[in-house]
Amino acid sequence: MKGLFITFEGPDGSGKTTVATAVCERLAEMGYDVIHTREPGGIAISEDIRKNILHPKNTMMDAKTEALLYAASRRQHLVEKVFPAMEEGKIVICERFLDSSLAYQGFGRQLGFDEVLSINLFAIDNTYPDLTIYLDVDEQVGLDRLSNRDFKDRLDQESIDFHHRVSQGYREVLRRFSDRITIVDASASKEEVIEESMNRVLELIHDKRSA
Repeated sequence: MKGLFITFEGPDGSGKTTVATAVCERLAEMGYDVIHTREPGGIAISEDIRKNILHPKNTMMDAKTEALLYAASRRQHLVEKVFPAMEEGKIVICERFLDSSLAYQGFGRQLGFDEVLSINLFAIDNTYPDLTIYLDVDEQVGLDRLSNRDFKDRLDQESIDFHHRVSQGYREVLRRFSDRITIVDASASKEEVIEESMNRVLELIHDKRSA
């Protein structure tokens, strides 16, 4: 089986890191060769870009600059980490990918869905995840979880209106890419969300093996 690329998406506070980490651990216990990574970040160059994008002091960053930095980070992450891992037959679990840019920059920053998609198609060479697990949580629940964080980055500190627009953006993402996105109710218990996510991943692995 060639490697698989699986992404976790969802608004802030949906539990992406917790669930993705647990899924990776379970896959490893089952004997799968799996790596866990994130966007922006995952490699040195992209982590440096992440620091600049999310640092609270960078309040003057232009919205288009932000979108381009995300795309640049994404490109380097793909060529340096994701593509090589998949060539080796590994399962890559990534927190956030293209869909986050479409929601946060396309809608949150109001740059336009198709405009942000165009920037990113150039960066990703038309590479889409084999599966995207969208952790669906009520917007207010996510914001409440966000408010309890000890450290809030530049995007965490955005207005309620910004986060409302991000939610609208994700609804558009779900509509346009329904063929590769599966929705998991993230308002359930942590154990239930992990179990349901794990089931979706195993279904994909089974389907790929049977193909």
